[in-house]
Amino acid sequence: MTTLYKVNGSVAVITLSNPPVNGLGHASRLSLAGHLEQANADALVKSIIITGAGKAFSGGADIKEFGTDKAMAEPNLHSVIRMLENSGKPVVAAIHSVCMGGGLELALGCNYRIASPGVSVALPEVKLGLLPGAGGTQRLPRVIGVEAALNMIVSGEPVKSEMLVQLPGQKLFDKLSASADSLLEEALAFAQSIADTRPLPLVRNLPCKHKNGDAYFQFTRNMVKGMAKNYPAPLKCVDAVQAATQKKFEDGLLFEREIFINLMWTPESRALRHIFMAERAASKIPDVPADTPLRDIKLLAVIGAGTMGGGIAMNFLNAGIPVKMLEMKQEALDRGIATIRKNYESQVKKGKLKQDKYEARMAMLSTTLSYDDLSDADMVIEAVFEEIGVKEKVFSELDRVMKPGAILASNTSTLDMNRIAAFTKRPQDVIGTHFFSPANIMKLLEVVRGEKTAKDVLATVMALGKKIRKTSVVSGVCDGFIGNRMIEQYGRQGGFLLDEGCTPAQVDKAIEKFGFAMGPFRMGDLAGNDIGWAIRKRRYTEKPDMKYSKTADLLCEKGRYGQKTGAGWYDYVAGKRDAIVNQEVVAMIEENRRNLGITARQISDEEIVQRLVYSLINEAAHILEEGIASKASDIDMVYLMGYGFPIYRGGPMLYADQVGLFNVVQSMKRFALNPLDDAKFWQPAPLLARLVAEGKTFN
Repeated sequence: MTTLYKVNGSVAVITLSNPPVNGLGHASRLSLAGHLEQANADALVKSIIITGAGKAFSGGADIKEFGTDKAMAEPNLHSVIRMLENSGKPVVAAIHSVCMGGGLELALGCNYRIASPGVSVALPEVKLGLLPGAGGTQRLPRVIGVEAALNMIVSGEPVKSEMLVQLPGQKLFDKLSASADSLLEEALAFAQSIADTRPLPLVRNLPCKHKNGDAYFQFTRNMVKGMAKNYPAPLKCVDAVQAATQKKFEDGLLFEREIFINLMWTPESRALRHIFMAERAASKIPDVPADTPLRDIKLLAVIGAGTMGGGIAMNFLNAGIPVKMLEMKQEALDRGIATIRKNYESQVKKGKLKQDKYEARMAMLSTTLSYDDLSDADMVIEAVFEEIGVKEKVFSELDRVMKPGAILASNTSTLDMNRIAAFTKRPQDVIGTHFFSPANIMKLLEVVRGEKTAKDVLATVMALGKKIRKTSVVSGVCDGFIGNRMIEQYGRQGGFLLDEGCTPAQVDKAIEKFGFAMGPFRMGDLAGNDIGWAIRKRRYTEKPDMKYSKTADLLCEKGRYGQKTGAGWYDYVAGKRDAIVNQEVVAMIEENRRNLGITARQISDEEIVQRLVYSLINEAAHILEEGIASKASDIDMVYLMGYGFPIYRGGPMLYADQVGLFNVVQSMKRFALNPLDDAKFWQPAPLLARLVAEGKTFN
């Protein structure tokens, strides 16, 4: 049973029991409805308590049922709440720990509510592109006031029970228990004390007004519009709460329901729900059981005190894991430590980090100039120069000094992890941990699984990723792994667009309007154009038939490496990141075009976006086909968390599904006819062609 039933004297106690957060799935709703009927039919029962087992009252909808028929099957949450309101006996919600979404809506349907201190209360549906769908927008304003309710509904952020009881005139909680441990005991006493109270109070019968309604809601709309321009749900939340102040309760419920159903079908909500599920799915690896024993990581070593090494170290210090940092020269160590200090001091100045925590983190950081001092570390991450010969020297030394069972990780972004593992006598302990720059801020961690990487090593690193608050995605071994392998095709298309008539600013503006954080040329300047140049030089030898525009090489020959040199595709002023168009770069592109005998043509924003985004999609289909990524949603997470793909579009694979794979392939066939593009690349990947033929999608 997903709810438990017990009679305590004259009080029936119904306990939601659906771990981990007592989600209100169909089985729970059915069981709860049955126990409500049982309590009302028992002459000995005078009042009813609903509470939750374990670590939550209820976290709301059961995510496992998202998008299935069970989510709306009767009794749906509306029907259960109606049963509560029609109960002949008073119902008390005894709330602890977590009360969110449908869980809060359920509690609002009860006659009384008693909460323990420290309960996190929220209606977070807006974070999934929705609004509360079981009366939350109509009932919450009646118990905590219109403005406080709208703030909670539009933000989706949790508020503690102690804060809510301080609101003037609040009727959400009738009582706050002395502690979580005494909640049930106090709830039983309270339920007995109100057993004979009639008429029973109902939230739906409370008034809901705002004295300056029209002006307040217009002001709120203007604020929300500016902050959530790509998301329809926040504005719809305002509409629904305003309806609570203007309509009869039942009409308000119908209005909320209509908006909820419409939002369910928006691409933005589908994207946000997809991301919610994809983030959880990324940690599940098909052939690695969830109960795989983990290796204990009590001390981490980092090789290299540069930008990446320092950023990587900060992640572990922030999580309370001591770090030992190695460099070859004391000056390099001093520089690295100074940068870490500067980053932390900046957080202290902004009030984001307390002085004592800063000092505690720095106290966990030690340094060395000798590999021999790393022998006690449980794991090491190298962040040295991206060249296979350099990696060989490092891993040979690590193989010599690291204790048996230590994990040896490389922060390589493109190199062959199997070759790196072969530099050691323990390839089973070697794994790739590709952090994204700046490593202490970016959420993505690409975990690269070598062909000999042990399952417990993979499970340990995935768990560690969670501990340092990264979204970890597993990739197989190939040149560039998931993210950089795809971005190379995106960059190649950017170069071809320059050859055919675009400027860097035109390309960047088009893709940024689509929703990317920055276009390919601004991104190149940020990362360093010399990095791409080094990869292309390698390509010219390894893959001589691979076609590139020469403009990026011409740029690098001028020493324009990007923001670090103050000049790249754009010019930069010291201390600022604003990209300023440089006419010499535009002239260089035009001269290269003339040398190639190409007449510039007008290229639409639509073509720019399609060529850039569809190049990602086609390469991703190859990656899936080859098993480099185990599922399409993992690729979406890489691009959302590491490459600035617009969140509200759900990642390249979900975007392809929403556009329609048939339409994507039709556009690719057009691009293949362009003699200045790469016709071979635009042949649909076998997986993509197969999905189109079968009328299926990636996700």
